[in-house]
Amino acid sequence: MKIKINRNILWAETLVKELVSSGVKYASLSPGSRNTPLTLAFAYNKKIKSFIHVDERSSGFFALGLAKAAGTPVAIVCTSGTATAELYPAIVEAYQQRVPLIVCTADRPAELRGRGANQTINQNNLYKNHIRLFFDPGLPQTDFNSLTALRDGISEAVNKSLHSAKGPVHINLPFKKPFEPKTFTDEVDDDLFTSLDKSVNSNNQSGKTDPDNLIKKSWIKNISSLALKFEKGIIITGPGHFNNDFISECGRLSLKLGYPIFADATSQLRFGRHNKENVISNYDAFLRSQNFSNKIQPEIIIQFGRTITSKGLENFLKNSSAERFMINEFGDWFDPSGKARASYACEPLAFCRSLNEILELKKLNRKSTSWTGLIKYADRRAIDLKRTIIDKSVFPNECRVIEEVLHAAPDGSNIMLSNSMPVRDFDYFASNKNKSIEVFNNRGASGIDGITSTALGISAVGGKPTILITGDLAFYYDLNSLLAAQKYKSNLIIVLLNNNGGGIFQILPISKYGKVFKDYFIAPHKLNFSALVKAYGADYHLVRGWKNFQTLFKQAALKKQLTVLEIKTDAVQSVKLRKEFWKEVDKNLSAGHEI
Repeated sequence: MKIKINRNILWAETLVKELVSSGVKYASLSPGSRNTPLTLAFAYNKKIKSFIHVDERSSGFFALGLAKAAGTPVAIVCTSGTATAELYPAIVEAYQQRVPLIVCTADRPAELRGRGANQTINQNNLYKNHIRLFFDPGLPQTDFNSLTALRDGISEAVNKSLHSAKGPVHINLPFKKPFEPKTFTDEVDDDLFTSLDKSVNSNNQSGKTDPDNLIKKSWIKNISSLALKFEKGIIITGPGHFNNDFISECGRLSLKLGYPIFADATSQLRFGRHNKENVISNYDAFLRSQNFSNKIQPEIIIQFGRTITSKGLENFLKNSSAERFMINEFGDWFDPSGKARASYACEPLAFCRSLNEILELKKLNRKSTSWTGLIKYADRRAIDLKRTIIDKSVFPNECRVIEEVLHAAPDGSNIMLSNSMPVRDFDYFASNKNKSIEVFNNRGASGIDGITSTALGISAVGGKPTILITGDLAFYYDLNSLLAAQKYKSNLIIVLLNNNGGGIFQILPISKYGKVFKDYFIAPHKLNFSALVKAYGADYHLVRGWKNFQTLFKQAALKKQLTVLEIKTDAVQSVKLRKEFWKEVDKNLSAGHEI
């Protein structure tokens, strides 16, 4: 029997069903005409939770946050033309951080390109420098072979995005009118749908490789022989979402080797109830002391995770002659200094387990050495000075905010960090805590665009309390995101540090250039954030002291709505406070204490 269908709807529904079967649970959509078939297919499929955003740029970053928090691929849908370009910043960030996004762009038929057709640009492999795969199946078809080819292509894209290459993929989908379900274009046999359901998708496999198979014996042999030989070593855990199993194995490895762990604040190792005996959180401060850093030149460095946040550690690595190895899933090079010897593509957890097994056989146990003792001593001195200089500093300043937030944050919270100074200050001043906190950031390309949208996406998954620490320019740049906060009743708490412009430039040499510095770099905005926030129906409070901050934060945590806590700061004074802290650390460590 023949039934009437709209081929665009059939095509879009086949795509969405395949996304669902491949593990996609969330989608971020923006309204448009050319993407009507896709929008309807997502709207009618109850197995995907869809979020609607008028602004495509906000939509892209919201999807980025969803994918970070959920750990599964998230679909993004937009119409044709410049709407596709609005997604690009989020795609770049996802590419740099290997976050799985399935970018579905609607398009005009190829024959309309270059003919002045409305809302038509060349979308062919538009994001080619920042995606893992491009797939354009052409105009919708109604035959079995074309539909199965579409499904196979979607399955391959999801597999690539989540496993074999990890990161964003682009699916470009041209459509011809009509788009609506009841505007029929074809008649097909009713058994077509049964045949599609029964057919086996040969590409619909996890694609996940056993991590133990990724480890080459030569790698382990090489590093284990050096580790057995060298007593002076450092383990670095850079930014990454390391789970409890890795954290435990890495801790064991550290104790066996007697190598301290320099844990980036966004590596997750500074927080939680695991053993932190060798976890060092104040290395940025003591490595800025040239006299002290000269005393602790390592022979070997093992780095897990992405490029570190700390400038002090970056300079230390640049000047180090140690044998340095990077370990991450895809063998990416996270080495701005260019001094690393190799990057090994393997799961960090499996690597730690394998190395621990070898050290067990060798009965190596360097738990307590003068090497680790000296570094722990420096860490303790930095903590003492932090408590004296930073934790007791007067209101307001940007440095103390970090400890205030960590004190106020409920156990089990998410914290999203904006680029510029918030992520740096978090790395400088967040000490080890037993409180369970998961830290997020957009340090792939390190832009200030889409920060609030990303935080809102994170807060939409799992129901955890979520806090964003952001600056005034990043907040201003993403004001459109507040519409989504209102629509989806987000209970995100935003700690807004307002120093009236580009405060990060105060730490750069250009800060000495007077009026041109103020007008062209700081670029004061003098915005009334209270009025802007209230226009979106969100709760707003101007913080007037540290006790007031704690009170307002506790009140905000009880509400089920977006709350902005603005702290007006002086960037110049905050820079002075940071420098005072680093100077005192240097002074204390230069006074003595030899290995």
